[in-house]
Amino acid sequence: MISLRGLLATMLLVTSPLAMSQEVQDFSPTLETFRQIPQVAPYFETAYGYAVWRTIARGGIGIGGATGRGQVYVGGNVTGFSRLIDISIGFQLGGQAYRQIIFFQNEASYNEFTRGNYEFDAQASAVAVTASAQASSGTQGSQATAGATGTGAAAAGGNYQAGMRIFTIATGGLMYQATIAGQKYSFTPVE
Repeated sequence: MISLRGLLATMLLVTSPLAMSQEVQDFSPTLETFRQIPQVAPYFETAYGYAVWRTIARGGIGIGGATGRGQVYVGGNVTGFSRLIDISIGFQLGGQAYRQIIFFQNEASYNEFTRGNYEFDAQASAVAVTASAQASSGTQGSQATAGATGTGAAAAGGNYQAGMRIFTIATGGLMYQATIAGQKYSFTPVE
């Protein structure tokens, strides 16, 4: 049995700046997957920039956590690296892997995210999309609502919340908890 102290120590080690690679990696397969989804594609044309994670691992039994390494882009070029960390206590069970992309509506929202340690508040939400783009569901806290997107404001690149728009794609696992509130992101610029 993993103790809370052990889980926290592991998460801190994994997310420390020393553990984060400072080398640009090829995220093009993940970006192409998001570009192929009709609900997401318009954001690539209208957003100031974006941050993408090809794998975020989440797991927990009462005490849980998530971590992943991402890259931040402006104009198609990598401007820095981001590490996601999320430690939560509450009703949760299972494990999950997913991809995530955050679009920045403008330079101000990009600067807010890259200023240092950014954290989403309780009002933050993400749209979970399938790679086949047949259906999606929006998440708000731990409640999910099904619905089709890809028309109207979403297709035009709208629906930003506080200058950001978040999409996720589950890549494996099953977990009873669907939230991005409390996720913390670090940022390290490309040298």
